[in-house]
Amino acid sequence: MTVLAIQLPPRERLSARATSTEAASGLRLPAEWTFVFSADGRNVTQTGTAALALLPRADHVVLVLAEADVSWHAINVPKAPPARLRAALLGVMEDALLEDEDALHFALAPDAQAGSKGWVAVTHRPRLLAALAALESAGASVERVVSTSLPGVHEGAEAAPARGHFFTGSGADGGAVWLSLVQPDAALCLRLSGGLAKALQPVPADAVRWTATPAAAVTAERWLGAPVALLTDAERTLEAVNTGHGKLNLRQFDAAARHRGTRVLRELGKRFLSTEWRPVRFGLMTVVAVQLIGLNVFAWKQAEAVQAKRAAMVDLLKAAHPGVRSVLDAPLQMQAETARLRTAAGRPGDNDLEALLGAAAGAWPDGLGPVQMVRFEGGRLTLTAVGWAEPQVAQFRDRLRGVGFAAEMADGRITVSRPAAKAGAT
Repeated sequence: MTVLAIQLPPRERLSARATSTEAASGLRLPAEWTFVFSADGRNVTQTGTAALALLPRADHVVLVLAEADVSWHAINVPKAPPARLRAALLGVMEDALLEDEDALHFALAPDAQAGSKGWVAVTHRPRLLAALAALESAGASVERVVSTSLPGVHEGAEAAPARGHFFTGSGADGGAVWLSLVQPDAALCLRLSGGLAKALQPVPADAVRWTATPAAAVTAERWLGAPVALLTDAERTLEAVNTGHGKLNLRQFDAAARHRGTRVLRELGKRFLSTEWRPVRFGLMTVVAVQLIGLNVFAWKQAEAVQAKRAAMVDLLKAAHPGVRSVLDAPLQMQAETARLRTAAGRPGDNDLEALLGAAAGAWPDGLGPVQMVRFEGGRLTLTAVGWAEPQVAQFRDRLRGVGFAAEMADGRITVSRPAAKAGAT
């Protein structure tokens, strides 16, 4: 399953005397975004920078926040309904927050339970919402937002060892080396210069898993006095995607994804197009192809059968009526030729006056006298029916129906004719 991890660069820190223009620059998003693409979700396949429209497509898209842009706080998680949980978190953490509540975004760690101690992440809300809006407007549906570190991570039933990672800053801090220190009871991001990082260094140091980016490795080993393992920014970004067993998601409260029904359909579509479902897609395509081939073969056979029947009709017409040289509509020509021969032989047809009079005489209602008026026109025989009762009309119709004729009653007259389906019979 392919994964695209998009890095949000750290927010610029401004002094207290910064102008409004400088403050607005803190929300400025990059023109090109750094990304890490993985074909299996575990190993780095491709890294680089690209504009939003040129980012690679993947089954899952994750936004990774910078180390220093997320702070973790251990609190007693309040018991509150989901609609009021953010306000409850704000009330619990009010004394520890330095910014306006509208500028802060809160998110609970995966294992945080109401009524017990848990971790709450705090980050800059306007910048996060702006990044999500920009990505989704470009067609990148962000499923999760994660931080590069998570305190109190557990492996099975035991707590994971402390973790220290050295990296170089970006922007104005491009030359400075930072230390990200994660322990079961804390998550800190400190400048390596100064004494605070040294004072907070875990003891003993060999109980910590130390890593560093290639650019910060020399400084880290000099500061630590011991070798450190190399971990590139791309590897750490991909590692962050799987932080907390892949359950960490800071996209909560007002940053949560909207249109849940549409999102579910989109997720099902992504899952269906993922590599895991390739055998299913291949099987469905095979079934559809077989069905299409079968339908085409059946249609071809049906067309052959129809063509054979038409040829048989033409042969029958030529055999019965040798004088017909050009065949355009075999059934119609057969009917016309048969009618011509019948007329030449002096035999009445089914729609002639003699046939209609015979049918009417045979169906004449009991107790009625002779007919007073007869008119024949276009294969229809019209008789006067003044004074006929409804039972007599019904009896007349039933008798005619028995010999293949029909009767219509209107304005004191009854019309006898052969139905259209019978009129063409010979």
